[in-house]
Amino acid sequence: MEHEELPGELGKALDAFAGYLSGERAVSAHTSRAYLGDLHSLLAHAGSEGVAGLKDLELGTFRRWLGSQSSAGASRATLARRSATARVFTAWALREELIDTDPALRLKAPKRDGSLPGVLQASQLTRILEELETSATEGEPVAVRNRAMVELLYATGIRVGELAGLDVDDLDPDRRTLRVIGKGNKERTVPFGVPAAVAVDDWLRRGRPALAKDSSGPALFLGARGRRIDQRQVRALVNTLFEALGDTSASGPHALRHSAATHLLDGGADLRAVQEILGHSSLATTQIYTHVSVDRLRKSYQQAHPRA
Repeated sequence: MEHEELPGELGKALDAFAGYLSGERAVSAHTSRAYLGDLHSLLAHAGSEGVAGLKDLELGTFRRWLGSQSSAGASRATLARRSATARVFTAWALREELIDTDPALRLKAPKRDGSLPGVLQASQLTRILEELETSATEGEPVAVRNRAMVELLYATGIRVGELAGLDVDDLDPDRRTLRVIGKGNKERTVPFGVPAAVAVDDWLRRGRPALAKDSSGPALFLGARGRRIDQRQVRALVNTLFEALGDTSASGPHALRHSAATHLLDGGADLRAVQEILGHSSLATTQIYTHVSVDRLRKSYQQAHPRA
């Protein structure tokens, strides 16, 4: 990995940290890119201040870096993520004895915005899925695939990267379960319902054989050229479907994940079960969907109760 604009020691540290992320931490490629992009920005800022080595890093360096990011319009969520990147990096550098003390130990992240994730109503998803089913009946392989992907995203709440990484053997049609490799290479089993099972079976029978090539390998979902589906293609599809609704602020495949979790809790699912389905390492992460459900309940109450 080349980092010509960074002083030598800082560039080497970035490369070493990249190896740590892909090896010991085994993070996804997407997460690794985010970490390394943030860290490159930090070290470039440090270099502009005359920092030549890691031992020259000070708390003020980190604060001025975040301050410049804030002035450039970075959101609170972005600043919080970059603060976390800095702390992970310096903790690693301390363990590797590249620094004597941790300069980011007292670095505080700004509080995240309190906005709730975008969630679609069940009726909106019904409209989307019915339109996809109608398109799939015409027999075009891509239309059959699109229906299967969206049905599976909503049925399981899996991440778009997890969907793109699925292989045919990850499906267990008899038990209607899916083997998913999530963050940190953690494996989990996720159930899905009959509509998703029907859509995926249709894809495997009519759609995939029409697109598959010798280079397709075991990938479950394929692009038009027969290669494993790219996350960007899935995002573009979902955004197009949401835009066609015209009455939602939700965007991206993650909104389907948010919707699946919220609808499960609305239907009485146990919070621990939803945590297991989503693959959250912490129950606190799953609890945000409880807040979404309560917020919707409160709005319904205020609209319907005469003494609300």
